[in-house]
Parts: sequence; structure tokens; C-alpha cells
Amino acid sequence: MRERLEKLLAQGRDSALLRFGLGDACLKEHDAEQAALHLAQATVQQPGYSAAWKLLGKALHQLGRLDEAQAAWTTGVTVAQQQGDLQAVKEMTVFVKRLHKQQQAAE
Repeated sequence: MRERLEKLLAQGRDSALLRFGLGDACLKEHDAEQAALHLAQATVQQPGYSAAWKLLGKALHQLGRLDEAQAAWTTGVTVAQQQGDLQAVKEMTVFVKRLHKQQQAAE
């Protein structure tokens, strides 16, 4: 699937949905670095895409970029609230709380 999506991107069919799909495929292949790049681009192209913010936070968290993950999820919560996506709000709020606990335990 990733190869097919990369071909579409190479053909100039760039879109937030394509970047989201690529980011998701990269995460499934344990390539958080490429996932973060594609998901960040998805949020640039479509700032109101709450699912992209959620996955971007996940990719950044996997990379150990915790402050950036928190920022992505915090933005995602705001976006999801504006979109009325209550499930995404709940999920990202939990992720932020877990991250706070993780950071406090490390101190």
C-alpha cells in the first residue's frame, strides 16, 4: 500500500488525504520518521484534519520528540472540538495526560 501511495505522490497527486494515508502506512511499517514528515504535511495542507494531528502526535511520540507530540495533540484537541469530533477529543486528551504522567515520572 505504501508503494502505491508513494507512486501517487510522485505523480503529483499530493493531498492531505494522501499524506495521511502515507503517514499511516509508514507507522504500520515502524517508520515513524517518514510518518511524521507526511503527517506534518497533511496538517499544513488541511489544518482542520484532526485525525492527522492525532497520528502526527503518535509518530512524534514514537520518535521521542515529546514536546512536539504534546503540541500536535493539543492542537488536535482544539481542531477536533471545532469539528465536533468528540471521540478524537477524548483520545488526544488521554494521550496528553499520559504524556504528562510519563514526563513527571522521568523527573
